Amino acid sequence: MQKVKLPKNIVRYVEHNLYYYHEYLRDIERLRKDILYGRDNNDENIGGGRGNLPSSPTEQRAIELVTHRRLEKLERVTHAIKTVYEALPDEKRKLIKLKYWTRPQRYTWDGIAEQLCVTRITCLRWRNEIVYAIAELLGETDA
Repeated sequence: MQKVKLPKNIVRYVEHNLYYYHEYLRDIERLRKDILYGRDNNDENIGGGRGNLPSSPTEQRAIELVTHRRLEKLERVTHAIKTVYEALPDEKRKLIKLKYWTRPQRYTWDGIAEQLCVTRITCLRWRNEIVYAIAELLGETDA
């Protein structure tokens, strides 16, 4: 149960990530494929001495997969969303689908509440609980 109200910027950040969850999953796959198969070697060491990276292309790709900042951030965010989503009961999962994953957005909070047979206030309370749980997993809460 949520004890602390999150700052608006954290709520917006988490909701933004919820809206783009499926795009992030596609980005993760694309980045992994780019690292493993698709890109030319970006070695800028022209002349000079030996670099400090392993010379094996397989080792270089493994290091890049582990150290790629955008990939790591996307994986962390999608993992937090997936973890919270999978722990939710069906009606709260439906709220996420209706509010964040339905394109184009068809429903207001009142429309979502009607679809779920609950009040608008209940929907907003559920949303706050979900956003808080995701923010907590991302380390965005002070608790």
